[in-house]
Amino acid sequence: MNNNTSRMKGALMKAYCDLLQQLWADARSSSGNYVSPDNFKNQIQKFAPRFVGYQQQDSQEFLRYLLQGLHEDVNRVRTKPTPLPPMDDTLPDSQKAMECWKRYLRTDDSKIVDVFVGQLKSELICTHCGHTSTTFDPFWDLSLPIPNDRRSSANINLEDCLTAFTREEVLDGDEMPKCEKCCVHRRCTKKFSVYKFPKILVLHLKRFSGERFRSRLSTLVNYPIANLDLGRFGASGCGHSLYNLYAVSNHTGTPTMGHYTAYVRHAFSGQWQLFDDSRVTPCRNVVTSEAYVLFYELATDKTVQESSRL
Repeated sequence: MNNNTSRMKGALMKAYCDLLQQLWADARSSSGNYVSPDNFKNQIQKFAPRFVGYQQQDSQEFLRYLLQGLHEDVNRVRTKPTPLPPMDDTLPDSQKAMECWKRYLRTDDSKIVDVFVGQLKSELICTHCGHTSTTFDPFWDLSLPIPNDRRSSANINLEDCLTAFTREEVLDGDEMPKCEKCCVHRRCTKKFSVYKFPKILVLHLKRFSGERFRSRLSTLVNYPIANLDLGRFGASGCGHSLYNLYAVSNHTGTPTMGHYTAYVRHAFSGQWQLFDDSRVTPCRNVVTSEAYVLFYELATDKTVQESSRL
């Protein structure tokens, strides 16, 4: 597990594994005791000093640092690879996507990447000459805007958020990029789609907005518990895209004074439970206006059958 390229030299992964073992041991014993994550916290704040202390932090930001730290500890790449020449931009999309993924794995290749990382396709089209520039980039989660052109009390669907994320936008004025063909800044359109779906899909609902996250959107976003089909948001030939929800990170309160809880589906019983500090209680309704980060797992034939009975 010790990796020469890791800042933590395996200490963060060990602390995380120890914490999981303690949690499972307590669950099997049905003792009802809680587990203190002190050692794990000590290690994560060594990796990311911004988490020193006990002030409120953002759960999505914490997740990104945690996954990056765990990834570094188990990265299969032991030495920095030699630079490669620029990629042939005339390659077909399928070959370009494969080559981009291979190049990414030359520096970042771990079990964490195997599970959490997908690939996003971005198409930039010049409205003057029609030239299309296509790039393929890895993603660890997707931050979805919550459409705010309705009353704050109105309910929307997760599909509305995904539609807003993948909707074509116009880059004009100060946002105009430089067209590779025109060699000057041009008005362009930009559009995202998912080219490679990860095994675990993390969806972040952008509830905080304004300067330094001073405001919070309390809109209820209706999201499916089972059989979330993302096919229409995937690029052509991206493959399997059916997901089941297994956890939700909730936020209540204000951007500066709030509280986090979590809904988690039990791995064996399939029952949903509410995790609130030291208390764990059964729950039935897991779709609320407090949902902040959604965790979906790629469905297999077995999980599709099981989810249909939930």
